[in-house]
Amino acid sequence: MTDLTPPAKRPANPRFSSGPCAKIPGFSLDHLADAPLGRSHRAAIGKAKLKEAIDLTREILGVPADYRIGIVPASDTGAVEMAMWSLLGARPVEMLAWESFGEGWVTDVVKQLKLDAKVQVAPYGQIVDFTTVDFDRDVVFTWNGTTSGCRLPTGDAIPASRAGLTICDATSAAFAMDLPWDKLDVTTFSWQKVLGGEGAHGMLILSPRAVERLETYTPAWPLPKIFRLTSKGKLIEGIFVGETINTPSMLAVEDYLVALKWAKSVGGLQGLVNRATANAKVVWEFCAANPWIANLAETADIASTTSVCLKFTDPRITDGETFAKAVAKRLEKAGVAFDVGAYRDAPPGLRIWCGSTVETSDVQALMPWIAHAFDAEIASLAAAA
Repeated sequence: MTDLTPPAKRPANPRFSSGPCAKIPGFSLDHLADAPLGRSHRAAIGKAKLKEAIDLTREILGVPADYRIGIVPASDTGAVEMAMWSLLGARPVEMLAWESFGEGWVTDVVKQLKLDAKVQVAPYGQIVDFTTVDFDRDVVFTWNGTTSGCRLPTGDAIPASRAGLTICDATSAAFAMDLPWDKLDVTTFSWQKVLGGEGAHGMLILSPRAVERLETYTPAWPLPKIFRLTSKGKLIEGIFVGETINTPSMLAVEDYLVALKWAKSVGGLQGLVNRATANAKVVWEFCAANPWIANLAETADIASTTSVCLKFTDPRITDGETFAKAVAKRLEKAGVAFDVGAYRDAPPGLRIWCGSTVETSDVQALMPWIAHAFDAEIASLAAAA
């Protein structure tokens, strides 16, 4: 008979949500004491904080000096929409998707902007074959599929001599994966993913080629104020030194600064990449040792190191969605893993956030609890049969 005794060790931090994600280790609200609350973001102190956030982002991510970095409204979604509404329409477009957010960008381009885009969609567990993509078109894609656990392994297939722009949603990749800046013309992400920041603020990174497009092309559709990056045919440079389009939360800015400084303390980008990779390997090794669970990603080279998505493969499971939800509920009730159910549009299973703010020891402690919850649910199925 299966031993259903709960594991003795528990994760010290049970927060494995894929967004908002775990705060940095040792986080305390006391860390935010230097936030200039009640001060204007246009005052010298506010502008200095915003510029520091941009400068530290550039330093840690290794963004080239001639690329612009701006803080924009509405999280990663706002940054992606700003890019698409401001830049697309000048050339033919190719949309790539392998999870729900990528499919959302397809919908916006095809049904809202009404562009006659070529669309390539890969099923969950796979990614689009980049050797089939026409990079003379403007190409929009996610680097890491947060809801599918599948990522682009490298940018090697993106040609340096491309005629089109590449617009990359990198929200669950930035700060945990190496991004080839020479292959990316527009890159977006949000604070609440890999660095565990707060929501509502997005980052927009533009290559010189993207800036040239902005200054030489006017879309056929009207742009709302929060999307406008140019004035009288010239880039609004203030956006890229901390003069935000709308009012930011200075508390959230301070939180992002704290996370950026922590990132420097653990070895910068490489340290962050190493932490996420170590976390993901724990889950991959767990899957390899247990035949009833598997990575949703079909091949190891595309498996995400941040949003690790899992599927149950035991033939005794006849209702995968109900089973997966029951396992996630058991984990939450035990207080060992919060918010680890698969995304609502994804195949049934679990999604374990393994980003850089998560401690490897917590991922290691979680694995026996997943096995325990699985065994308990299988026992319930047997009892009900």
